[in-house]
Amino acid sequence: MVALHGGDDESTRRSADTPVIWKAMTGLDRAVVRSLGRLEITGEFPAHLRGKPVLVAANHIGMFDPFVLISAMSKIGLPPRFMLTAGLLDAPVLGWALRESGHLRVDRGKANVAEAFGRAVEALRTARAPLLVYPEGRVSREPGLWPERGKTGVARMALAGNVPVVTISQWGAHEAVYWGTETVAGWQDVKPLLFSSLRSIASPRTFKVHFGAEVDLSGLNATTPGDARRAHARIMRQITADLVPLRAGEPDVPRFYDPTRPTDTRSPWRPDPA
Repeated sequence: MVALHGGDDESTRRSADTPVIWKAMTGLDRAVVRSLGRLEITGEFPAHLRGKPVLVAANHIGMFDPFVLISAMSKIGLPPRFMLTAGLLDAPVLGWALRESGHLRVDRGKANVAEAFGRAVEALRTARAPLLVYPEGRVSREPGLWPERGKTGVARMALAGNVPVVTISQWGAHEAVYWGTETVAGWQDVKPLLFSSLRSIASPRTFKVHFGAEVDLSGLNATTPGDARRAHARIMRQITADLVPLRAGEPDVPRFYDPTRPTDTRSPWRPDPA
């Protein structure tokens, strides 16, 4: 595997464009990730897409993996941004920090879904940094932790905005912190998260992040029925294909057992047994 490191002139320039508050937040994020494990980055982010609008689609394996992905992308000089709703961006203190960090605002308000989608696509077209997205929409509940079926939202945005998609496949972050629970109502809900993270500090994990190629969406467009589904399938298959070597030795189920994670779905992307 070839490790990827930022450091070219373009990476330096993009880092200089990053708001100070987001630099501070990503710096804190990297410190947290280092405290729980070791980051291994492989693959290459397409050089021709640096500094341009791009969707970065990743598999979702645990509650800690957003921290790992932010750390990995920051390390190569591309701290990601997110599409956030007004509720987060208008929150006291945190909202100010997120607004200053340059995340994209998507106000739903009383508008219908189509209008909200249109605003999101328009914001994406003018984004100055990669947008990190999860096509699955939630942490995988597949017994083998393979990517779930997911939804076509990311694919539809890519086609409607004519924005390229790059994939990330990751493995290991699911070992850092337990899945936990859907909602936190008290100490009993927090305890598994805290204890599992303390265990990771005592026994650091390995976080593997692989940057894939630009997904080939040629021949597909936003107006042809079925093309969003086809684009989504291409994205998910590429994520899955790049995930296989990251979890060598764990082709069926993860070695790490998380007793709190539900396993009530089946991945259509799961590779066939060798």
